[in-house]
Amino acid sequence: MLTLESLRDLALAHAGTLAASVRSFDLGGRFFDWNAGPRLMGVVNLSPDSWYRESVCLTTEAAIARGRRLALEGAALVDVGAESSVLTATRANDALQMDRLLPVIRGLSEAGILVSAETYRLPVARACLDAGAKVLNLTGTTDAADFFRLAAERAAAVILCYVEGAHVRAVNDFALDEDPVPKLHDFFARRVEEAVRLGVTRILLDPGLGFYYRNLQDSATRVLHQMRTFLNTFRLRELGWPVCHALPHAFEYFREEVRCAEPFFAVLALLGKTDLLRTHEIARVRAVCETLGVSRGPRAL
Repeated sequence: MLTLESLRDLALAHAGTLAASVRSFDLGGRFFDWNAGPRLMGVVNLSPDSWYRESVCLTTEAAIARGRRLALEGAALVDVGAESSVLTATRANDALQMDRLLPVIRGLSEAGILVSAETYRLPVARACLDAGAKVLNLTGTTDAADFFRLAAERAAAVILCYVEGAHVRAVNDFALDEDPVPKLHDFFARRVEEAVRLGVTRILLDPGLGFYYRNLQDSATRVLHQMRTFLNTFRLRELGWPVCHALPHAFEYFREEVRCAEPFFAVLALLGKTDLLRTHEIARVRAVCETLGVSRGPRAL
């Protein structure tokens, strides 16, 4: 149960990390001061299998229109993905991913919108950067060194996602711990060390709360883990890099009001000092940021 007492105890137990600062950097020529307040990342899904229907765009024109609207609503950048992580989703090969992603990335980039490309496939990542993406949302762990070298060559940012398995579509069972931070801290420390050694200078850390693990289908267990991770986010900032969170849905609890789920979890993420909130609901989460009095940074347009 979340109480004022539990928040007090958490803050007191880790008081030394509450004021941790992280590195700031530019993306596509725009400076992001991650210590000045959180930013929002909108979502455009190009797979018909994606669960969040409001974010699904089946044509290039619809995807570009949604991306432009998200930017106007307050998204500092837009994340575009071509393959759903839902367990039953159809896999998209490299050619199909590129066919879906590249024209959208070009269109959004030409409109002055910062684009993040979600992929775990190296050829797709390279093509997305060629098309104008400035961020690689890396949802896999294989070929990491090659991804890092690519990002370093192109001065691109990398979102390092925590994945238990080869990639988001081939995950192992999730090892659930009472305190989620030590495991996440060790994983990210190793990945960051390799990325920096290979020349990456723009990094965000994503604990991967939106991924579908077969042994996390029990809603109570999953949501408790998500809440703990959100509230403990400030402890990961001790690694020196901003933290990105994908806000979950908790459909089992919110049901017909599922579009209210991400704004609810945004409150917990913001209390935990999350730096970048990945959300399908930019306008609603922006309102949460304003209500809590935290800066969301300047709009992308």
